[in-house]
Amino acid sequence: MSDFKYAGVIGGGAWGTAMAQVCARAGLAVTLQAREPEVVEAINGRHENPIFLPGVALEEAIDATTELSDLAPCDFILAVPPAQHMRKTLEAIRPHLRDGMPVMLCSKGLEQGSLSLMAEVLRETIPDAAPAVLSGPSFAGEVARGLPAAVTVASPDEGLARALAEAIATPQFRPYLATDIVGAETGGVLKNVLAIACGISEGKGLGRSAHAALITRGFAEMTRVAEALGGEAETVSGLCGLGDLVLTCSSPQSRNMSVGLALGQGQTLEEALAGKVTVAEGVASAPAVRDLTRKLGVDTPICEAVAAILAGEVAVDDAIRGLLHRPIRSEH
Repeated sequence: MSDFKYAGVIGGGAWGTAMAQVCARAGLAVTLQAREPEVVEAINGRHENPIFLPGVALEEAIDATTELSDLAPCDFILAVPPAQHMRKTLEAIRPHLRDGMPVMLCSKGLEQGSLSLMAEVLRETIPDAAPAVLSGPSFAGEVARGLPAAVTVASPDEGLARALAEAIATPQFRPYLATDIVGAETGGVLKNVLAIACGISEGKGLGRSAHAALITRGFAEMTRVAEALGGEAETVSGLCGLGDLVLTCSSPQSRNMSVGLALGQGQTLEEALAGKVTVAEGVASAPAVRDLTRKLGVDTPICEAVAAILAGEVAVDDAIRGLLHRPIRSEH
């Protein structure tokens, strides 16, 4: 059994709230830090998050706060801010953490500018933290409602990964273990970009055959990037890579796929994002992924096409035409 009894969650969005719900159901004491006072008030007063997770009854054990300092007594931290805000968030929480505090990164993205994965951002901001990553096919609403899901918990310290997994596991939320933190993160980053591509295909009415081709060739891109970064192909063939890719590319419930769907139906990016209170991480990650893969010398034509569409460099139809007219090559 894990010795962890008290979880601190940073981020009161849909996924942060869902992870607080998981921790509470696992029997942990939970403090959830959110930036929005109205979210904190609703969670503490009515046990709901009507802004980011409407219609879900939250566990009464979840205590919400706007203050990062209130997380100081926790046994471990789940960091769930948007990826592009991860550095600022970790810098803010650092003074309140004990040396060696386990920090489990639950955001999927690549930092613009530095082209860093979230574990690299953690290493640079809180060097003595014990790092872990949680990733896998999991829609926040389903997890929060208690529907079954399985995820990967990765840490270079296998004992830490096991302790964290045991702490948050419930019959409805099943973590699997990994030590390859790079592979686990890479899968989470690229699946968001590839989901935009699948949404575009859906919006254009290109059919299920094209959808399957995008997932399969997108998975090949994911594997190449993970290996180039020092990760393992075996890792991305699991829940945190292939599993997450299949889920995110298969339902408009995915924020990233819904953006692609709107683009495929002729909307501009501004129109596709209008009115959304949740973050589609793939929109921010796509240009960083393109910069990173060019730097690594890795061929990622689907991710390149998505980045070009989002940047307004190429029209959707021209991007599709470009992918379909690529030279014939070996599949592997």
